[in-house]
Amino acid sequence: MKMKSIKAKIFFGFVFVVLVFSSAFADEKTEKVDKLFSSWDKTSSPGAALAIIKEGKILYERGYGIADLEHNVILTPASVFDIGSCSKQFTAACVALLSQEGKISLDDDIRKYVPEVPFYRKPITVRHLVHHTSGIRDYIELLSLAGYTVEGDCPTIEETIEMLARQKNLNFLPGQEWLYSNSGYFLLSLIVERASGKSLNDFAQEKIFRPLGMTNTHFHDDHTLIVKNRAVGYSPTKDGFRIDMSSWEHTGDGALLTTVEDLALWDQAFYDSKLGKEIIEQLQIPGTLNSGKKLNYAFGLMVGEYKGLKTVGHGGSWAGYRAGMIRFPEQKFSVICLSNLSTINPSSLCWKIADIYLADKLKEEPGKEPKKEVTPLKLSKEELEEKTGNYQDKKTGTWTAVEVKEEKLKVNISGQEFLLEPVSQTRFQALETSFDLILDFAKEEKGKPKQAILTMREEVISLVKAPQLLPLSLAQLGEYLGEYQSAELGVTYIVLIKEGKLFLKYRNSPKDSLKAMAPDKFTLQRMNFDFFRNKKKKIGGFKLSVGRAANIEFIKK
Repeated sequence: MKMKSIKAKIFFGFVFVVLVFSSAFADEKTEKVDKLFSSWDKTSSPGAALAIIKEGKILYERGYGIADLEHNVILTPASVFDIGSCSKQFTAACVALLSQEGKISLDDDIRKYVPEVPFYRKPITVRHLVHHTSGIRDYIELLSLAGYTVEGDCPTIEETIEMLARQKNLNFLPGQEWLYSNSGYFLLSLIVERASGKSLNDFAQEKIFRPLGMTNTHFHDDHTLIVKNRAVGYSPTKDGFRIDMSSWEHTGDGALLTTVEDLALWDQAFYDSKLGKEIIEQLQIPGTLNSGKKLNYAFGLMVGEYKGLKTVGHGGSWAGYRAGMIRFPEQKFSVICLSNLSTINPSSLCWKIADIYLADKLKEEPGKEPKKEVTPLKLSKEELEEKTGNYQDKKTGTWTAVEVKEEKLKVNISGQEFLLEPVSQTRFQALETSFDLILDFAKEEKGKPKQAILTMREEVISLVKAPQLLPLSLAQLGEYLGEYQSAELGVTYIVLIKEGKLFLKYRNSPKDSLKAMAPDKFTLQRMNFDFFRNKKKKIGGFKLSVGRAANIEFIKK
């Protein structure tokens, strides 16, 4: 009896030590996680809600910061956020369910359901919308160019359909390329509504949210609706924060309001097949281009790899809200992070949390920067100056100005300035970023313009340098003055001169001036203007392009 008693004490003592060790190990991990959010974990800042999930159970959940600064409401895992483009996976699931029911086919011409969309040279199918291969210009870009703002306006669904109906051209032929387009998922919401006879929200409530117990989730198609526990969206200012909310009622591409706890229930559906195994499998099948090239974009989800492990996920951004959700299906591990502050990057935080919890399974050392250690060179001012100039993206027409600053090259990408240090005679690299940003200059060929390759993360952009442009005289600037009308946008832009510079005037127009990049080519923030001339060499109009909407024609009155 004594021997058994001693063995029992040893056994239970061992179990106790293991449990204490495991608890301490868990605390060590959560402490590291809390440290990631320490900048916002206070009563004076908006912040984020987090859920870490393993094997269908929430390992750790927390709120950091404040949900409502005016009323001192703290953020919790039950706080409701707008998750932006993370919403797309739910729209895609509704489409997959309708396809399974035989009410639509993924290969249907979308004009069967949305005849307002013009017929282009080739049919656009439901499948093209799902995988962002339709070529349809992004409606958010179009409305923005027409003068609508996210925070101050409420364009109607009818106005948006009319805007898309006026588009004479696509960015590219259907299936030819991949380009993220909110228009595709907005149109999918219309297809769900017209094929099912129910709004996207009602259909999703019946088929997804109620069956999974997601009681705090809905597509927010009425901006006047009161939502309990909603976190207010914010953006920073020099004096603190400002409210950053939107009253747009477009669904499909976004507008899903939910919590990290509800999203944990959605995450579990990818393992317990409550929605059906076939549906869950379909949501993770990537699309393909006409060429046969396989994409990494499936049904509202990005399918990829992180440090040797398969991943499925999506990010979201709208007004002052940001969202990130990443799943490691083979490890049955997921991280969900929702934020009510525009400067927080939930997707980046999700990867860092994965580094903590999956450290023993990752192929790379957690936290290790992907780029190699390099030593900057010392180049002369002349060697730097010869590389400066205005470079244009061969594919999109977007401009990048290369200048010299602090014995480095300065580039401005999407409004953000980066300093690149020389690491060879032809290679310049940003050494203080957490991602790869490299500018490689090609060997010059006689009679041809200088070319360069810009690599940012995994995106490779081919650039060509424009001829040097001398400052324009007032007489030269005067050639561009006048009114320009776009039938596609239903708007008129006025070009005028103030203090020797060109400015635009239209509803909510930018306050900055146009910057000349090459003969008859200008930029303004993200907008690229390509003026064209008639037979008499007079300005006849311009084509306007932004990231997801190209070659919109304006004719001079």
